[in-house]
Amino acid sequence: MKRPGREAVLAVAVVLLATGCAQGFEELQAWIDTERRSAKPQVRPLQPPRQFMPEPYEGAQAVDPFSAQKLSVALRQEAAQPNSALAAELNRRKEPLEAYPLDLMMMVGSLSRQGRAVALLRVDNLLHMVKQGDYLGQNYGRVTKVDETRVEVRELVQDAAGEWVTRSAVLHLQDRAR
Repeated sequence: MKRPGREAVLAVAVVLLATGCAQGFEELQAWIDTERRSAKPQVRPLQPPRQFMPEPYEGAQAVDPFSAQKLSVALRQEAAQPNSALAAELNRRKEPLEAYPLDLMMMVGSLSRQGRAVALLRVDNLLHMVKQGDYLGQNYGRVTKVDETRVEVRELVQDAAGEWVTRSAVLHLQDRAR
């Protein structure tokens, strides 16, 4: 007679192990079934959506708040007030550098002319000489100080409440030409 081979012994061991595990599984399955039966879902019903009632737009006949006409009227009214900081700015002649924002201006040098400091600003690939008292930028900017490395500017801007206030800006000397 032949002795049982290794494969047969392994097959018998696997069958015995599988039958041993199946006994505990029945008890577990019974517990899962009872828990499923006893669990009650608690879902609140959804509220029906409210009816949308469109409102007609009645501002179409009103003045556009962003129109240039409304802005110019507001500026004239502001300038008519005796204590307005804007009144003096509106009554003077504009200088060429007031057509450009400060962001586009770059200080590229400085020199002394007749004992006064003068800054060289590059705007649109053109050089402009700027001294104290000159106007530049689109926010009624006036040069308050010029030295070798910087130009200080006082600007007149509107705050969130619509009041005209001053703020400071500085143009620094650029290290390299762009």
